[in-house]
Amino acid sequence: MTAIISKELRTYFTQMSGYIFLALTIFITALFYVFINVFQLSPNFHFVLSNVTILFFIIIPTLTMRLFADEVRNKTDQLLYTSPLPIWHIVVGKYIAAAALFMIAMAVTMLFPLISANFGTLPFSQIVGAYIGYILIGLGFISIGLFISVMTENQIIAAVATAGAIFITFLLESLAAGMPADATSSLVFLIVCSLILGGVLYNSTKNIYGGIILAVLGIAVSVAFYLVNPLMYDGLIPGAFRWFSVFTRFDNMTNGVLHLADIVFYITMPIFFIYLTVNVIEKRRWK
Repeated sequence: MTAIISKELRTYFTQMSGYIFLALTIFITALFYVFINVFQLSPNFHFVLSNVTILFFIIIPTLTMRLFADEVRNKTDQLLYTSPLPIWHIVVGKYIAAAALFMIAMAVTMLFPLISANFGTLPFSQIVGAYIGYILIGLGFISIGLFISVMTENQIIAAVATAGAIFITFLLESLAAGMPADATSSLVFLIVCSLILGGVLYNSTKNIYGGIILAVLGIAVSVAFYLVNPLMYDGLIPGAFRWFSVFTRFDNMTNGVLHLADIVFYITMPIFFIYLTVNVIEKRRWK
């Protein structure tokens, strides 16, 4: 795995993608710092981090678009798939390399609040909370970009698709407001989710019976609860969209409030998408 991490880090700095990523992240963060903290004499650096979440649309695709797409385009992916290394070592190694570059950029931006601290008292609990949230979101989005990169050999398509996926996460809170909140719609939503989970299980294991059992069990439980107390399903769809909203949880952290559920959610995101990436490669490996 160390060899994979070293190779990916070298690639970032032998190509332009690493420099572009660092330059964009530091420069735009510095601009917001100057306008919010310096010009307005504000000690609230967490406002800067809240505003630069817009950077994720640009920097994450720049960071992840080549991770696997470049291997496929250069026909070097077969060398990876036939190597003695376990597939998950390759995937995690690439992920760690991208995450390391992201953390380097974050470390540089930490100089800004340290500079401000020389001129007054800062709300460090809110700044620390915002940094924890921002880093966790970035690590989650890197895993999404990693997964999308393995799905295509075109870096531009990988970048656009990653930006689109990140954009959808921004919209979840707004979409929740427009979702139906009645119990019947919620039941249909749960039935669809059960079918999807059954399909995912079958796709991962090729065990059709396991997929069918999971789907049928999910539908049966959903219908049973609906028949017992349909009122418990009121507002379930908007609630589910808000629960998956990455940036609603981030708002809590910028206020200096760290909930265990939020941290677990952010940690689960990269685990889930790394698993999907490994699963996709394993299928290709044995075709």
